[in-house]
Amino acid sequence: MKNLIIIAHPDMASSHANKAWREVAKKQADKFDIHEIYAAYPNGKIDVAREQELLLSHDKIIIQFPLYWYSYPPLLKQWFDDVFAYGWAYGSAGGKLKGKEFALAITIGDERNNYKKDGTIGFGIEEVIAPFKCAMNFTGAKLLPCHFGYGFSFHPDSEYIAKSAEKYEEFLAKF
Repeated sequence: MKNLIIIAHPDMASSHANKAWREVAKKQADKFDIHEIYAAYPNGKIDVAREQELLLSHDKIIIQFPLYWYSYPPLLKQWFDDVFAYGWAYGSAGGKLKGKEFALAITIGDERNNYKKDGTIGFGIEEVIAPFKCAMNFTGAKLLPCHFGYGFSFHPDSEYIAKSAEKYEEFLAKF
């Protein structure tokens, strides 16, 4: 089975980092299927059965997105709410994600040094992604080491983006 990359960027056309990361992933088409939920559901109506089948039919899943106000983009939140449903992902008749392996790949506008107790954010990125960790724990899924790219609001230049894409490619190679 292949691995799946779910991309959740509400405006991929104007993205720099997520677009570059997507292109790196496309080079590994033998290893990854790519599913862009904003392109798949422009009206916001998620096909829950399709999404659940995608999760079940792949070994590992990477969820790639830009950090939005220390959380995830709106459609990705809706995706979690709808797809990780009672009776499927959890509950007495649930458990379909038990043992399934996930990772996050997050582009972050702010600099890395601001994601610490004495930084302007006041929290480390591991604390910021706590809701994802909770969802994985609650459903019995496993959160693998994640990939974070920082500073894109301050370094929009193509060289910085290219270096970030190289680091993402190294992350994908280990997957």
